[in-house]
Amino acid sequence: MLSHFVDAVWQVALVSVLVGAGLPALFALGIKSMAYGVGGDAEISHESGHPVGKVVGYLIFALVLAFILTGIAIIVSSGLGMKVSFENIYPTFVPKGH
Repeated sequence: MLSHFVDAVWQVALVSVLVGAGLPALFALGIKSMAYGVGGDAEISHESGHPVGKVVGYLIFALVLAFILTGIAIIVSSGLGMKVSFENIYPTFVPKGH
């Protein structure tokens, strides 16, 4: 009984650290990539931008958005009495009995 409790607490703590600190850190990395993409301090220096920075920034923002939308989908599906299944390429709502 105690091992199940410790296992559940460990899982919640891990997800909390990943989502609570990981997503903002990933978002900050996206901001840094976008700044690199426009040439660093765009208003002070006249460096040319780096297109790779913009592409990486947009990819990171898309990843953060995907995580946020997946979290919202899990919350909404729970309220509807369903669960989110990841059996396909994209998450889908399925009845909880499945």
